[in-house]
Amino acid sequence: MAEQLKTSLGIWAFGTLGTRFLLAGYHPEVQGEAPLDRARRVASGLSDLYDGLEFHYPGEIDEDNAQAIMEAIKPMDIYAIATGTHTFPRHARGALTSPDARIRADARAANRSAVDLCAELDAHLIIWPGIEGYNYPFQSDYTDQWTVFLDGLGDAVAYAAEKDVTVFLEHKNSEPQMKIYMRDIGMTMFVINALARRGIDTSRTKVNMDWQHLIMNGENLAEYAELLAMQGLLGHQHANSGWGQFDDDNIVGATRFMETLEMALALRKVGYGSNGERLGMDLYPYTEDPIVAARQSLLQWRFVDEIAGKVDETAMRDAHREKDALAAYRAVFGALGMSPEMVGAAFPPHTMSGTL
Repeated sequence: MAEQLKTSLGIWAFGTLGTRFLLAGYHPEVQGEAPLDRARRVASGLSDLYDGLEFHYPGEIDEDNAQAIMEAIKPMDIYAIATGTHTFPRHARGALTSPDARIRADARAANRSAVDLCAELDAHLIIWPGIEGYNYPFQSDYTDQWTVFLDGLGDAVAYAAEKDVTVFLEHKNSEPQMKIYMRDIGMTMFVINALARRGIDTSRTKVNMDWQHLIMNGENLAEYAELLAMQGLLGHQHANSGWGQFDDDNIVGATRFMETLEMALALRKVGYGSNGERLGMDLYPYTEDPIVAARQSLLQWRFVDEIAGKVDETAMRDAHREKDALAAYRAVFGALGMSPEMVGAAFPPHTMSGTL
């Protein structure tokens, strides 16, 4: 991993932060704030720590305001633009998977426009198809729906390849649709392989790991980071934490500390960042100060990563070779600051010969 992993952050962490119980949100003071003003405000509070921002298209960034935003946030850049199809009422029953062919065509056109903007700004495209799915059994013809879903994604991926734009596919189990079609890592890899079998250039298509989305599925962060790296599909990170039942988007390290530490080790192992990859933050600090939350989240990540750098690599390799969980944890707790005497006290003073 690079000496200092570059970073980005979703601008959506700084809106009114509404919930279905309080649609107006817990930060009504920013209601009506123009995207340009929001971007400028966020950059003024974070540009000393973060390298870039991420925006949804077209609600947070579009062709009319992109250049002004780019200037307003300097020295930060626009690292990624995410599709925002989930924000339009007409997409209630899907955008790329809408039963209305005209809506499907419009959704494809919007994706192409997002690709064009990414090409203009030298940004990456995130496709999170949260509105592509269903809420009830018997609601959908799965064969037809998966066909139009792959058709729509294929159009975006192929067009992005023509424009030299990298695409990050991001899965999630549910919300807003209760069952999103691309809802786990395996299905995401299936999508990429299915598009490749159609003859579509997927060389610039990779996976965006949103940590809480994986945690919601019971998917282990470090294992999937290494698996994706093995397949050349490890693209971007949306770092966060949560309780595991919902997309909490809490600050990094608030929960799942050990999994986060193992993730730091995995990212170091695969050299994440050496090819320009970034650690992006996807946060939703409902009731907290969003600027402070964003700063603290990154600083807590850096602390976790520092601990990962202190883990005895030889001891960990030896533990992995034998699949020795106890030895691995001795290395981990040693890095956390447990004294050598306490680490060594794991062994009884008079261990019987021949026992483990």
